[in-house]
Amino acid sequence: MPKNTSDILGYHAHVYFGAESAESARTLREAIERQFDIEMGRFHEKPVGPHPRYSYQVAFKPEQFGEIIPWLSLNRGDLTVFVHAETGDELADHTQHVIWLGPSEDLKVSMFEK
Repeated sequence: MPKNTSDILGYHAHVYFGAESAESARTLREAIERQFDIEMGRFHEKPVGPHPRYSYQVAFKPEQFGEIIPWLSLNRGDLTVFVHAETGDELADHTQHVIWLGPSEDLKVSMFEK
């Protein structure tokens, strides 16, 4: 049975980086903040939660998807961006409801398994 897109409450885009690409990640973050009216998460210089690398979160509304995702795809440079829907089902949101800009990576999703 098809799922209804009205179940999507929002989106998170997680920008992944490492020590060698932290400056690029900061530059992209500053550009995102200038370009969009969105909620930015903390700049984590260690793996946090299910994310295997350093990251920060960009939270946005479903109606902003068509503006933010194309912009990120053109401006992310060599950084990987993990995008997922927010439906309330954390496991599905991090495994099935996902989009990768750049190479995909293995997440630590066991924390969401019941």
